[in-house]
Amino acid sequence: MMSKLFDTIRAKIVAGARISDEEALALFASDDLLAVGELAALANARSNGDKVYFNVNRHINYTNICVNRCTFCAFSREDAEAEGGYTLALNDILKRAAEARADGATEIHMVGGLHPDLPFDFYLEALAAIKADNPALHIKAFTAVEIDYFARLTGQSVVAVVSELKAAGLESMPGGGAEIFAAEVRRQICPEKISGERWLEVIEQVHQAGLKTNATMLFGHVENSADRIDHLARLRRLQDRTGNFQAFIPLAFQPDNTRVPGAKGVGGVDALKTLAISRIYLDNFRHIKAYWVMLGLKIAQVALAFGVNDIDGTVVEEQIGHDAGADSPQQLNKDQLVGLIRKAGKLPVERDTLYNEIRQY
Repeated sequence: MMSKLFDTIRAKIVAGARISDEEALALFASDDLLAVGELAALANARSNGDKVYFNVNRHINYTNICVNRCTFCAFSREDAEAEGGYTLALNDILKRAAEARADGATEIHMVGGLHPDLPFDFYLEALAAIKADNPALHIKAFTAVEIDYFARLTGQSVVAVVSELKAAGLESMPGGGAEIFAAEVRRQICPEKISGERWLEVIEQVHQAGLKTNATMLFGHVENSADRIDHLARLRRLQDRTGNFQAFIPLAFQPDNTRVPGAKGVGGVDALKTLAISRIYLDNFRHIKAYWVMLGLKIAQVALAFGVNDIDGTVVEEQIGHDAGADSPQQLNKDQLVGLIRKAGKLPVERDTLYNEIRQY
């Protein structure tokens, strides 16, 4: 029976046809990891050949103070008095951006908590100052959760907020805050965060404003396979409408220092299967990213044989995943990324944020 399923899905991939939710669920139920991976590799080769992308980027987590108290998050603090609570001054943000430029970065990736006291002008000034000092740096910043918060903070629409941010220097957005869209799962892991429906609504408006974004899924906590497929299905439908998602990034849940009762964490088999099924199911996403910070370097490298064609970037000073127990390095250099990709038998390609190729190695 399972062999027939694989044959059916293979035929669909070859024909460029779409698999169903039921077929995706059956793949999650399969114990034949290599067969699932082979299908994902076939789907990826159709779009990307042997190319694996990376970029030289710098993460800036500008504050960990947040009005939400998501149980899965080990990064956030309630206020400045809490142990480890911080907010970067504008000069500190600019110092990190200057360091990124000096290191050859093409992208700043900036996200943070929902700070109760920072005015909207803080974010506009930060964008404008980064851009003034570093005109060649692409600014990818703020999740849909932050955009919704800015709208509530200012009493403006999402469209108006995004328009102001774009004018100040925002050029694209990451895909964080999606977690799992299913309402019951969100109730357990992030009850104060915007709903899955609101996340999709905000991102659709961002796409309509002309900005490209990524999309994420946090997996390995209390969700099940059906929740994951529901999440992928909603993303696939939105991509059909807008076409402005660039990459899909399954984020492996890190259980340390979090407060999710019964959270299971992610094993290597589950991680590879989830990445592979994402590649097969999301036929309208060109790029599937293995975020090495949360997967670890070895699983991220193996994932390149399981349908993945992007391994993120140099990162530098990532805090959100590491606060939750990620044991990966804080950063990689370009040579390390190139070597990682080459040793997987793939062609390393340095890209910019919008997937324009800078150099093939």
